[in-house]
Amino acid sequence: MSRPGLAGAPELLSRIAREYGTPAYVYDLAAVGSAAVALTADLPAPSGLVYSLKANPHPDVVGRLLADVDGAEVSSSGELAAALAAGCPPEEVVYTGPGKNLRQLVEALTAGVRRFSVESLVDRDRLADACERTGTDAEYLVRLNLPRGSARGALRMTGRPTAFGTELADTEAVAALLRARGRARPVGTHTFSATNVEDPAALLQEFHNAVAAVRLVCDTADFTPRLLALGGGFPAPMARPGALVRHPDLAAGLASGLDATFPGWRRGRPRILFESGRYLTAAAGTLLTRVLDVKSSGGRTFVVLDAGVHVLGGMTGLGRLMSPGARPLTVGGSGDGEETEVTLAGPLCTPLDVLSASTRLVGPRPGQLLAVPNTGAYGPTASLLGFLSHPGPVEVVVDGPRVRGARRLVVNSEEVAPRV
Repeated sequence: MSRPGLAGAPELLSRIAREYGTPAYVYDLAAVGSAAVALTADLPAPSGLVYSLKANPHPDVVGRLLADVDGAEVSSSGELAAALAAGCPPEEVVYTGPGKNLRQLVEALTAGVRRFSVESLVDRDRLADACERTGTDAEYLVRLNLPRGSARGALRMTGRPTAFGTELADTEAVAALLRARGRARPVGTHTFSATNVEDPAALLQEFHNAVAAVRLVCDTADFTPRLLALGGGFPAPMARPGALVRHPDLAAGLASGLDATFPGWRRGRPRILFESGRYLTAAAGTLLTRVLDVKSSGGRTFVVLDAGVHVLGGMTGLGRLMSPGARPLTVGGSGDGEETEVTLAGPLCTPLDVLSASTRLVGPRPGQLLAVPNTGAYGPTASLLGFLSHPGPVEVVVDGPRVRGARRLVVNSEEVAPRV
């Protein structure tokens, strides 16, 4: 079996497991940079790319990406703090999300953020209120809930009842959103159809559909956009071997569509902006875990790991997403014997703690060191860190063979004074 990325460096991974323990995430900064270069090369020029921190807010990962992308997309005060701490200029931040409260907006404006995505009239008016309170001006993108496209992604964001955006059929609301309110003024639109669209042709069609819909909206409202944020959806394998998919036809295909709908886009009128989190970080991460036990039940072999849904695929543990279907690789010579079909279970006291219902391992045994590849996106911070109070995973950052640093995520509580 091929061993992509860090899984092909058994000496380094074994040393990290000995020195820092398991479960441990290992992030390869070289792979982060390679993914950014690859995706940028596949996008139509000129266009921009921002990093979505929700995929992985580790400060070293964010800092590395800021050298190759055009800013950050954040959806919370914590993500904003991480982006700014990593060196992202506040004017290069896009603040998104369907539930931004007044405190968050005031905090962002005070920090220097000037660009937001608004999801509704209430969201826009709250931004205008925050602008008045802080004495600042802000630009905003109108997020649109587009009709359903043909692509099948891991998670549809539009084309169905959703808390995201304003439906095109609500023409009055869309028209009102494209008019300024106080010190908040519209500069364009924000669309995002689906995540993790594995078929490059389907992803291109999603972008074409978005551009056509935005053209219709702008014509109907007599609005000239300065910025079109077209979202993302760029796929990456999750917790299994595999390489990032390139999109060789995306740049030319989307450029031709933009030429027909927004002919000034090559001169930045409007500017085209994409966002990505999963594609930029997934291949950079490897999860190290040890086998705690191997047991048989009902004719099935269960391999119990020290990594469970508190570490990886936490939303799976809540029954909200499909199991990640983890397919780990043995590290070094830690696997001998016959290949066995097994169920991978974690250490948590719940039958929902399953990382794979069925996968194959060579000679599974207690103490065996495994590496789960392609786990740099939606790992620790998308997991059930607080459930059952297990220690959080260690996160180790490497640059080539050199370990740059290590930290452990910890869930803390703090006293809160009543509001006056």
